[in-house]
Amino acid sequence: MKKIQVGILMGSDSDLEVMAEAAKVLEEFGVSYDMTVASAHRSPDLVHKHITNAKGHGIKVLIGGAGGSAHLAGVMASLTTLPVIGIPVKAKTLDGLDSLLSTAQMPPGIPVATVGINAAKNAGLLAVQILATSDKNLEKKLIAYKKKMRDEIEVKGEKLLKIGYRKYLNK
Repeated sequence: MKKIQVGILMGSDSDLEVMAEAAKVLEEFGVSYDMTVASAHRSPDLVHKHITNAKGHGIKVLIGGAGGSAHLAGVMASLTTLPVIGIPVKAKTLDGLDSLLSTAQMPPGIPVATVGINAAKNAGLLAVQILATSDKNLEKKLIAYKKKMRDEIEVKGEKLLKIGYRKYLNK
């Protein structure tokens, strides 16, 4: 069985649609992960169990996503020396700004690498980049991924120059 490299926790199953984007990126790069629901407020013992056992299971990077007061990533970071990537999930109020501030504004000594609101794809990519610092195969995949993005943008730019913005928008 392949060792799990990334652990993904979300505060509620209502966060799953957002968090799935991180999983899709990890799958695209062939990075093993596990994903579960564990709330910093409703099930703190479960969060503690997952995080304190993570290193022993071979996990190298953690991703935590939550909305509202969004304390999950910070709690995760307080329990481990592994890098933690926080995803502020847009909740019903405040357009996710409360989640963003709760995730990003950690006290000294408890760092959380925070991506944008609902930006789970970037969290997945950041996890891959962290793992790629010691995995040449992943580094090669990232180089190819970024080249593909660049090539796609060049094609779009050439098309825009050729047909103009009106035709481009009406495509």
